Amino acid sequence: MIVIVVLTLLVFGGLPAAAQAPQDNRPTDYLTPVILFPGWGGTRLAVRVHNQTVAPECPSSGTFEYTYLGYPGAEFSQVCRDKLLTLVVHLQSMGTTVSSAPWFSEQHGVKVGIANYGRTESTPLYDPLFARLEQAGYVRNVNIRVAGYDFRLTPDMGGFLARTTQLIEETYRENGNTPVHLVGHSNGPFYALYLLTHTSQQWKHTYIHGFTPIAGNWPGQGGFYQYLFTGFNVSTGTFPTNSVNAASSAAMYVSHPSTYMTMADPAYFGGQEVVIRNGSTGQNYTPQDYQQLFEDAGLDLAKQIAPHYFGFVKFLPPFFPYVDVYAEKGSGIQTIVGTQLPNLQVG
Repeated sequence: MIVIVVLTLLVFGGLPAAAQAPQDNRPTDYLTPVILFPGWGGTRLAVRVHNQTVAPECPSSGTFEYTYLGYPGAEFSQVCRDKLLTLVVHLQSMGTTVSSAPWFSEQHGVKVGIANYGRTESTPLYDPLFARLEQAGYVRNVNIRVAGYDFRLTPDMGGFLARTTQLIEETYRENGNTPVHLVGHSNGPFYALYLLTHTSQQWKHTYIHGFTPIAGNWPGQGGFYQYLFTGFNVSTGTFPTNSVNAASSAAMYVSHPSTYMTMADPAYFGGQEVVIRNGSTGQNYTPQDYQQLFEDAGLDLAKQIAPHYFGFVKFLPPFFPYVDVYAEKGSGIQTIVGTQLPNLQVG
């Protein structure tokens, strides 16, 4: 929540004044629209299940939500939600080596969408930000919009780019042809920067006012390696408390391409930090040791997926957004870099 307050103060302090200045003879009574790209887990995902068979012990049909600190509903247990949100990974191999990036699909009978896409209701975690902007004259769902995304996927998937450019263009038109300011938090800047590096300069000149990344997870974080062993329950914001849940959750994260995009990038961190220590042997693993870590832990699927998604969104030269950027490096909150596990057993 402290990070959200920081985000609130920065946006409140930075946007309205700039919005008052006339540009290109536009009227001065339009505030610069803000589109938020939430952090990892911040988007409400609506999951609809119909005649699923992958987990026979779970309800065959029904609905639940998947979001950070959000109520998922009582119909599906945590383990059932893990199993149904585990992606099916299709490896495209040539002989014994994976020659190209895998592709992913939902479990049979599972559909995942974004609840209240584009609206502030799609990310309740950021209500303090929206309330602060309202004090400056902003109106929810008019000049405050949300570019939610399926945080299991990387930004080249799930129709993210087309859906988000459409939201930006609609917001621009509905606010007197006023360019839109993008604000990303935590993993949100990954998705915003991907958009800015996959659209034309002419498009950006028309539609984008600027970009503010807050506490951007640019090179990834070491703490995410732990999720492949222990899992993590998004709805409660806590680690599993039993081995069955830990195993189902860890298997889910292994199948998500965004897991590897979020991890500390071996190309950036190399051997600078320990991300996993095996408590039974004392062996340390740094990001550059990821293949050995996955080999020793028997994480064969992670070993094949990871190389395609480590450092997926480029942010070092020459991969610049080429719009005005108001960068904020971090929140000042200490975060997990590495974890000592009793052993390398998943679950």
